[in-house]
Amino acid sequence: MKLFNLIKNEKEYWLVDQVKMEGKSEEDYIEAFKKILKAYDDEKIGYLSLLMDEAFENWLLKQDLKKISSIVEYTKLLEEEMERESELLFHSLAEGLITDTEFAQAYELCRTGTANKNIPQPIEQVMESISKELGEDWRSHCYYFLKGRKLVGISIPHIEMGTEEEGRMFYFGVVPEMRGMGLGAEIHKITLSIMKNMKATYYVGSTDKSNAHMVQIFKKNGCVLRDKKGIYRIEK
Repeated sequence: MKLFNLIKNEKEYWLVDQVKMEGKSEEDYIEAFKKILKAYDDEKIGYLSLLMDEAFENWLLKQDLKKISSIVEYTKLLEEEMERESELLFHSLAEGLITDTEFAQAYELCRTGTANKNIPQPIEQVMESISKELGEDWRSHCYYFLKGRKLVGISIPHIEMGTEEEGRMFYFGVVPEMRGMGLGAEIHKITLSIMKNMKATYYVGSTDKSNAHMVQIFKKNGCVLRDKKGIYRIEK
């Protein structure tokens, strides 16, 4: 199994995530990442963003990567029945009730003013990444949530690349004016149910360690802390 997951967006950026495995040494990970870093240099990519255990931090800084922040990772088994009684209505983008542009605008609104410290990509790059990572039916993964006729938030559940059962959310967020009402936890819980219907048996979610509200949502919906990683970045 690969020691890193890698998402490539042509010459613009690479997203790299360490896969922690039993029996692999620090040297194994260093050697594997050296190969990725060399390929990044050779192919002259715009920037590389890395999620990796902070035990490697001193070595990474010597390779000219800069630390952006730290994330916490939570997990939950999806074996039990997922209740999702809620007043919220939700639709997928694939239903055609709104346009791709309108969904992108909702995404942009939801990420406004959050506690996450990672450098945000332009929304055009975000939408391109969604279509590339999730494939031709990417619109069926993009959900938006309404209370009455008012937009509350969005979520993008999917099965993690290279797995058959690991549920992830490409993104999850609530619009600024609807925060602090408990609606984020509702959207998150409904999304876990959608994810279970996608045949996910467990969920993994992450957020910036400073995002106390998102951590509370994880805990409220039965998720437990699994890991911590640093966010590092290098660019040309």
